Amino acid sequence: MYRFAKAVVNVTGVAARQVRNGSTAPQDFHAKYGTGLLLGGIGFCTAVWAFVITQTGITWNLSPVGKLMPKEWREKEE
Repeated sequence: MYRFAKAVVNVTGVAARQVRNGSTAPQDFHAKYGTGLLLGGIGFCTAVWAFVITQTGITWNLSPVGKLMPKEWREKEE
């Protein structure tokens, strides 16, 4: 448990130091890769959902309008 606590303190110290002094990572990451990652993610999600919808054979519970008839719930009056 001591090792774990020491590691946690070390990680939080590193994070605090990076916030105070600035991170060593380049600041233009989003400008450089952001659009490509966004488009790649959109393409991936679209491909996965297209596969799920067309190939897996899931029965989608579409609207039952026009397929069901309501039951009589009152006695008919004469």
